[in-house]
Amino acid sequence: MAKIGIRVWILLIILALAVLSISPSFKKGVVIKSVDNNSTAFIEGLRPGMIITLLNGKTIETSEDYVRVVQEEFILKQNNTRISISTDSGEFIYFAEQAPEISVADLPKSRIKLGLDLTGGARALVKPVNATLSAEKISELVDLMNERFNVYGIGDTTVRDVLDLEGNRFVLIEIAGATPDDIETLVAQQGKFEAKVGNKSAFRSEEGDITNVCRNDATCAGVRRCDPAQDGGYICQFDFSITLSPEAAERHALLTGNLTLDPADSRYLSEKLYLYIDEKEVSSLSISSGLRGLRTTEISIQGSEVGATADSANEEARKEMRQLQTILQTGSLPYQLEIVKLDTISPLLGKEFTESLMLLGGIVFLIVSVVIFIKYRRIKLTLGVILTMVSEAILTLGVAAFINWNLDAPSIAGIIAGIGTGVNDQIVIIDESVSNRHVSIKERIKRALFVILGAFFTIIAAMLPLFWAGAQMLRGFAFTTIIGVLAGILITRPAFAEMVRKMEE
Repeated sequence: MAKIGIRVWILLIILALAVLSISPSFKKGVVIKSVDNNSTAFIEGLRPGMIITLLNGKTIETSEDYVRVVQEEFILKQNNTRISISTDSGEFIYFAEQAPEISVADLPKSRIKLGLDLTGGARALVKPVNATLSAEKISELVDLMNERFNVYGIGDTTVRDVLDLEGNRFVLIEIAGATPDDIETLVAQQGKFEAKVGNKSAFRSEEGDITNVCRNDATCAGVRRCDPAQDGGYICQFDFSITLSPEAAERHALLTGNLTLDPADSRYLSEKLYLYIDEKEVSSLSISSGLRGLRTTEISIQGSEVGATADSANEEARKEMRQLQTILQTGSLPYQLEIVKLDTISPLLGKEFTESLMLLGGIVFLIVSVVIFIKYRRIKLTLGVILTMVSEAILTLGVAAFINWNLDAPSIAGIIAGIGTGVNDQIVIIDESVSNRHVSIKERIKRALFVILGAFFTIIAAMLPLFWAGAQMLRGFAFTTIIGVLAGILITRPAFAEMVRKMEE
């Protein structure tokens, strides 16, 4: 009896943890899905992923609240309005003649993240044209592409490297709510970097003007000092070096030779160095007075960031430095990308697909329960099978929510496959328990678990290659299937076996 209690209690405790993992979020507000990169909102610091709770002092709990407040504050007034937006990342205040140029959505009702198959969006499998890159170079390319999406103010984006069974490397890009045109515009076109002094070009990425960007080397890149700021908090300064080609160094010297000193700060020149990606300005840097007219291939990029504490200021400075390094390094990796495969699903189709999956799952669940009851004519056994099926689904969803796994259509199929395997194992346990009654119930259960263990290793061996099959497009199916059978072999099967054993005794 003690063993029965322990195994059932283990199942119940882990089930409670899984439910807690996928439980609804109690946060209120709306999440920013995208920000127009040419808007004042973007310039002031609003970014995708931030949660808006107040707009001009009015509480925002749903997207309907946001639309109503925008209607009241901006569309009806039609004048220059003070905009105050409170988010989980701080408050943003500025003046504008129109509503914030952002799109919002309701906060997720649970911690389960759904893939593009269920929410709608676009997915592209891309690779460099006429180039075979190492794992390190592919990783750098993923960082650069993530930065590019950040520049365009796009959220809900996943960029990762994948490998097929033949060893070919690709980059998989998923953008929620995007269209094929969005993918082709942001991915298929090669990113072009340009730096200007005033309105004249100093160096460009496509011409190979930037030969090296110091990164991950403390001797030429890092946060150098943090000091208390005059208005409170702390300010941290960073710098890193870049190497220019001799032609770019000559051009930079000619453009800075006639510049005057900045009246506000004589340490810098009167013009700044403006950085552009695909003709969009992403940053501006002050030029040290010591570089005026100097033909040097080594240039130090400097900047600073503030924070409430020294640690937060240091973190912001490192974040800004990494961003600038990545932007500049775009020129050192001029890979033109081609789209190997492009898929798109409308949000409406994704919603219908989700509803169809839920309906199908309910029907399968009901059919299995009826068949089990008809076969054994025992309500307790049927309830035990139902409890085990529900438990395995909850455990799989709990693990997925805990590790922020995106549940796409293959993942849902994997959950169903795991449940089916579980039902098969439970039938094995039941059949062994009601047969060969000259053998003890303990020995019969042990035989059933031995068969189930063998099937478990077979399933694991079959699922592992699917992580790489089709450039890992079936990764979700393999993952959720493995999680389902692991939860079964470690938690639900022993608990169910003990329940059957108790019934037989």
